[in-house]
Amino acid sequence: MSKIKTLSSLKKIITRLKRAKKRIVFTNGCFDILHPGHLKILHFAKQKGDILIVALNSDSSVKKIKGPSRPIFNEKARAQLLESLQIVDYVIIFKEDTPYNLIKLLKPHILIKGGDWKKNEIVGSELVDMIYRVKLYRRYSTSNIIKKVKK
Repeated sequence: MSKIKTLSSLKKIITRLKRAKKRIVFTNGCFDILHPGHLKILHFAKQKGDILIVALNSDSSVKKIKGPSRPIFNEKARAQLLESLQIVDYVIIFKEDTPYNLIKLLKPHILIKGGDWKKNEIVGSELVDMIYRVKLYRRYSTSNIIKKVKK
């Protein structure tokens, strides 16, 4: 059974899980070239609750954020990579610039972001019970990996 969900199916699943008193954790990103920094954030996120939802930027939103040469992998491939990880419970692709509407509709308990985000910059922070910022591995960044490969 696929972990990649539409908004309507994920809303139903989350409603059922919340009734069962499950703690819902939410994180988001481009996850363009999956690397150890991403895995660190995902493992940390999974430890903070029962269910981990990963919201994945669509190809069009990655282009807006990262520029015309990105993403390297399309949204389907990126979603499949995330889906293959045991620690990820559900993946949802969003087209907006930010996941604000998703957070508002899904109402997760916990929001996880990388440590490069300041608390006041974290989209949807006012909609959740708890926010965690994960210290990043500075040597792992998709942009830096791409630069290194190009050399």
